[in-house]
Amino acid sequence: MSKKQRTIQAPVSISGVGLHTGNQVVITFKPAPENYGYKFRRVDLNTGTLVDADVEHVVDTSRGTSIEQDGVRIDTVEHVLAALAGLEIDNALIELNQSETPILDGSSRFYVEALKKVGIVEQKALRQYFEVTSNITFLNAEKKVEMIAIPSNEFRVSVMIDYESKVLQSQNATLNSISQFENDFATCRTFVFLHELEYLVNNNLIKGGDLSNAIVFVDREMSRTELDHLAHLFNKPKVEVLKEGILNNLELQYPNEPARHKLLDIIGDLALVGMPIKGHIIATRPGHYSNVQFAKMIKKQLKKELRPEEGPKFDLNKTPLYNINQIKNILPHRPPFLFIDKILEMGKDYVVGVKNVTINETFFVGHFPDEPVLPGVIQIEAMAQTGGILALNMVEDPQNYNTLFVKIDSVKFRHKVVPGDTLVFFNQLTAPMRRGLICMKGVAYVGNKIVMEAEMMAQIQRK
Repeated sequence: MSKKQRTIQAPVSISGVGLHTGNQVVITFKPAPENYGYKFRRVDLNTGTLVDADVEHVVDTSRGTSIEQDGVRIDTVEHVLAALAGLEIDNALIELNQSETPILDGSSRFYVEALKKVGIVEQKALRQYFEVTSNITFLNAEKKVEMIAIPSNEFRVSVMIDYESKVLQSQNATLNSISQFENDFATCRTFVFLHELEYLVNNNLIKGGDLSNAIVFVDREMSRTELDHLAHLFNKPKVEVLKEGILNNLELQYPNEPARHKLLDIIGDLALVGMPIKGHIIATRPGHYSNVQFAKMIKKQLKKELRPEEGPKFDLNKTPLYNINQIKNILPHRPPFLFIDKILEMGKDYVVGVKNVTINETFFVGHFPDEPVLPGVIQIEAMAQTGGILALNMVEDPQNYNTLFVKIDSVKFRHKVVPGDTLVFFNQLTAPMRRGLICMKGVAYVGNKIVMEAEMMAQIQRK
């Protein structure tokens, strides 16, 4: 049974401290329309720039996963994205008044609780999945890291960690259904080894750390003086090393809580693919760097399958994302200059439109009437209107904007298009939108044959 997309019912805010910056930050989740995905906005910058939660925008994985777009950076996004993906929320706008999300207790727990409190609502559009049909493998032999995606009817994750440490030995964790996330994984906290903590403290890299947002594994002998210094540093009356080899700041919720948290991180980082996955992810010794590299491989395969060389594999008989009446609510065009009949699919960086070519269109009266051919300029305009749907989906109030051509390049007409043909336009962004300019590559198909292609640039302008 097909599932529908979901968003939250109302805005909800959480405040806390950024782990690395130490700044107080307020993060607000807001409802978003269908096919919006996850987008971040820095309200402290007053630029209005939206940062797409996209693996192509990752700029740092050294101390968490950071993304950046048009010079606007968002740090430590993985726990936020894990909460959204784990609750199967497809569309949300996330606003912050600082660069870094709040660390809270080092898990996704408080994000999940806030999102559940305001409620999750179903939307009209169907959820689209990336279905793993053949194995996808990332391997880093030097660090003994391996990540594999294998076919599965639903999203599953299996994780094994091994730090070759006496205080944190090999552990495993498995999620067999995303429905397990809330109760079995959302509360699992991040962890750190003492030697890592000392390095971070000495280099002023965890200004927001207070021993309440991470499990600390003690991997060397500590004197009473060192323990007292640590207590003073983090404003604790006293710290001790428990028999499990961890500081007494926290108690483990599960014997394998570290492995469960690594699984949580995978869910958050793979949310950057931009589409929920149907597949079984098997990860050995994962980390943010490997998660992101693996997500890039999945995204590459996703793009390849969306635009195969032999033609698009789209079901033209399925219920469209937008029918002609819904298109008229988005585009300002009207007959005889409205040239697309339906929008079949749309993601964060692509759109699929359909035009049925019929003999009763007025231009066939004068365009080779004895052997009618669809004019090339009409094909380009129809392709542009398809792209306009995607462009207007990237702004909050599309009814107040128009999309206007700036230029068209590399136009090629490969085959004639005649009455009775069904044109399928596949348009994909070639670069992130910047300063209202949007660039995309369009390919037009009839059946499995490419009939036309072009590179287009347009500008989104307020009416």
